[in-house]
Amino acid sequence: MSEARLLRVVPVTGSTLARPGPLRAGAVVLAAAQHKAKLLDQVRDAIRTGHEVAALLGALTGVGWLMAMLLYGSGLRLKECLRLRVKDIDFTRNEIVVREGKGKKDRVTMLPTAVKEPLRAHLERVRRLHERDLAAGFGRVALPDALARKYPNADREFGWQWVFPASRICTDPRFGAPQRYHLHKSVPQRAIHDAVRRAGLIKPVGPHTMRHSFATQLLEGGYDIRTVQELLGHRDVKTTMIYTHVLNRGGHGVQSPADRLLEDGVLGREARRPSMPTTEVNNGRVTHGRVTS
Repeated sequence: MSEARLLRVVPVTGSTLARPGPLRAGAVVLAAAQHKAKLLDQVRDAIRTGHEVAALLGALTGVGWLMAMLLYGSGLRLKECLRLRVKDIDFTRNEIVVREGKGKKDRVTMLPTAVKEPLRAHLERVRRLHERDLAAGFGRVALPDALARKYPNADREFGWQWVFPASRICTDPRFGAPQRYHLHKSVPQRAIHDAVRRAGLIKPVGPHTMRHSFATQLLEGGYDIRTVQELLGHRDVKTTMIYTHVLNRGGHGVQSPADRLLEDGVLGREARRPSMPTTEVNNGRVTHGRVTS
């Protein structure tokens, strides 16, 4: 039997197929580098001053303002904000529970005090809408995983309703029983896009820009990077450290202990005014001394 025929009948094991070759590994590295570069560009475009944020939020109204406040004040992704349910908001502890975020992980983030009362009023309107739906024979909502089979009546409870429900009930039979879904992502995207134009901002601002601004301003305020990582839901702290690259502060954003002594007033007046070397000529002799400015 020839060598070529022997090569045809050699079996290929599963481990051989699963092992990534050099081309595949290179493609993965390239994709990761491109993703990091794209994220870094987005972080640089984040609106970081209070005047820019105030101008943008001032140009928003209604549900658009409320969603932008949660994106900026809680660091939510747009999809996470859209999928919020009433029971996930804790007004007592000032917390928002994010269910099945990126990577299918849950996390807890802050509920801004500035948005509590407007959010309460919004949820009251959502409650009245849900009551009208129940009276009309609707009021169901999609439940995650197998909860619909375990709790057959839970889809009618107010706690499981979307915080930002759609304006119309979906009656398409392909999606099961008639129910009211959450808002489409195009609603906040269009609202923020129009607000950027009215506010006169030049930077390319979108819903995700609000999340970048949240992280950047927390780090500028001196919060620990691990805390910011948990609030953002990053799996790797290296992703969070991308925000430190745009803070424009030396020493990786760390304040020198000497500067802290100066701010606290520990350093004396003489320590703040360094002496300068001088040279004097007296009777043909050169003498060296030091004077203070």
